[in-house]
Amino acid sequence: MTTFPKFGTLEKSTNECCIKISQKNQYMSIELEPDKFYHIYNRANGNEKLFVSNENYRFFLRRCKDLISPIADTFAYCLMPNHFHLLVRIKSEKELRTFPKFMTLKNLFLSKRFSNLFSSYSQAYNKEQGRKGSLFMKNFKRKPILDEVYLRKVIHYIHFNPVHHHYHENIKAWEFCSYSAIISSKPTILRREEVIDLFDDLENFIYCHKNPPELTGIE
Repeated sequence: MTTFPKFGTLEKSTNECCIKISQKNQYMSIELEPDKFYHIYNRANGNEKLFVSNENYRFFLRRCKDLISPIADTFAYCLMPNHFHLLVRIKSEKELRTFPKFMTLKNLFLSKRFSNLFSSYSQAYNKEQGRKGSLFMKNFKRKPILDEVYLRKVIHYIHFNPVHHHYHENIKAWEFCSYSAIISSKPTILRREEVIDLFDDLENFIYCHKNPPELTGIE
């Protein structure tokens, strides 16, 4: 388990849950490392869409489970028509050593797993839609999460995406977002208890998500 410096308890205030995040293209080529948190995100090329049906969203999540869950724990996600966000913690080196390719490729193996996810989804989507060419923008972004405060804020930002982009007024109603799974008691591959603990308890988690984060989005 990754240990962050202690930043104090989470108070029930909008300010604690909100921050203005400015991100640059430098996060395209950061090397993924064991035991580290990363905000993984990308968008469709030009004005294209990544998802045009509910089955597209579900297929992407199934591929995430197949390809990413073995090498990383998922803390939050949100899939939008033309972009997506994933918040993951890469598994420990001890766990990753069970993969022969990790022992030979090391950290390149981790990025390759994500590339395989996007490639397999693109191939299936292109076949379904009768299209050709790259679906995603080149080089997915990976932003390292270096402290617990920022980790909470990224979770809040990811979950608020449907409201921020005016797809829905209620984040709970957006089906392809991890918020509803975290507040429910149904089985999930998400690290639900760890996410809730970051906000102290479920009540505070829900409270914070009722307030829009003061974010400008990801460049």
